[in-house]
Amino acid sequence: MNRGQCTIRRRDLFLFVAGAAAFLSLAAQAQQKPMPVIGFLSAASPGPNKPYVAAFVEGLSEAGYVEGQNVAIEYQWAESHVDRLPALAADLVGRKVDVIVAIGPPSTRAAKEATSTIPIVFGLGTDPVALAS
Repeated sequence: MNRGQCTIRRRDLFLFVAGAAAFLSLAAQAQQKPMPVIGFLSAASPGPNKPYVAAFVEGLSEAGYVEGQNVAIEYQWAESHVDRLPALAADLVGRKVDVIVAIGPPSTRAAKEATSTIPIVFGLGTDPVALAS
């Protein structure tokens, strides 16, 4: 084998290794878990609740979760139409959110009826055990 043939083979080997490394990098990125999604469910309307939502987002930020950077939030507002809550909760379940934040007893009840596998975090002003019975 002369020197010219050896150089071509080394170059081909280098290109193959570089291509394999690039492929493995892309495959690893494809296998990474996507950004977690929080489902936010409320019987109210967003306008009057802006301060509460801002406090919620700020609390997430203090815990290291920044909306749009490392967590997504899917908001579902029933706009005072409590009868819409079951469908809104089902929509969040269908979107495969990682957790549902339910605000108030009607939202919590709708979330509980929509899923038994997705964790539900709820904010209530009353005793949740009494509401369940």
